[in-house]
Amino acid sequence: MTTPELGLPMPVPAEGLPARVRIHEVGARDGLQNEKATVPTETKAEFIRRLADAGLGTIEATSFVHPKWVPQLADAEQLFPLVRDLADLSGTSLPVLVPNERGLDRALALGATRIAVFASATESFAKANLNRTVDEALAMFEPVVRRAKDQDAHVRGYLSMCFGDPWEGPVPVPQVVRVCRALLDMGCDELSLGDTIGVATPGHVGRLLTALDEEGIPTPTLGVHFHDTYGQALSNTLASLQHGVTTVDASAGGLGGCPYAKSATGNLATEDLVWMLTGLGIDTGVDLDRLTATSVWMAEQLGRPSPSRTVRALSHQE
Repeated sequence: MTTPELGLPMPVPAEGLPARVRIHEVGARDGLQNEKATVPTETKAEFIRRLADAGLGTIEATSFVHPKWVPQLADAEQLFPLVRDLADLSGTSLPVLVPNERGLDRALALGATRIAVFASATESFAKANLNRTVDEALAMFEPVVRRAKDQDAHVRGYLSMCFGDPWEGPVPVPQVVRVCRALLDMGCDELSLGDTIGVATPGHVGRLLTALDEEGIPTPTLGVHFHDTYGQALSNTLASLQHGVTTVDASAGGLGGCPYAKSATGNLATEDLVWMLTGLGIDTGVDLDRLTATSVWMAEQLGRPSPSRTVRALSHQE
């Protein structure tokens, strides 16, 4: 893994892009949740620690969902205490996903200070994921967000199916804007716009971001979460950066999918993102060699090579 040491990629800044991007690393939660074989708790903890050592300042640790729905994350109570000290040692943010008030209780009891809720822009996915309508799900999240804010927790609102839905097809932009507004109005500090099945293209991304801006939703409150199903994740990220977005979700090694949308494939690989941002002269604070080594190690634990092209190139994998 010597290419970054040779000064590659060569930084060539482009006008109109942010000087720094915050990567919201989702590999330990979104990346692993769809794995069929149970990953040992100690391995997950080591994964998170290695990600922090590589310079990632925001690492989504786990989800306090019922084990019946996501068995891979049934060890949330055991995992979080193993990594909680990272917040004090290195200032690492460790957000956790909570589906309801019971999940919030479990997370707060362990000292979590960053919470995420998971809404949908479409009725079909809300039914599949939460067994509720969009508005019923929003009503369920209201007391969760309110109580989290009462505890001085930071709250992120995930919004799935912002660009396309496997049952409904293209998602109308005003439909997405409405749910974004509802999440912000209930108290969410930031929103993550999810291209859950990876069908977005740069023009669509630009149109949605423009519509959100026209609605008065501040761009600094937005993050983007692209899946790479059709190879569009990096181009969609660049379109977002050009609009002023500075928070990008990514998963080390490109791990991930969605248990409720079978057409969803892996997330944008963090290494691929860091390579592009480095080439644009954008600071991330991430050591690409250490991050790549971490993804190679995790791929070994899972028994298969990483799907990230940058990981494969830097580790000389076929």
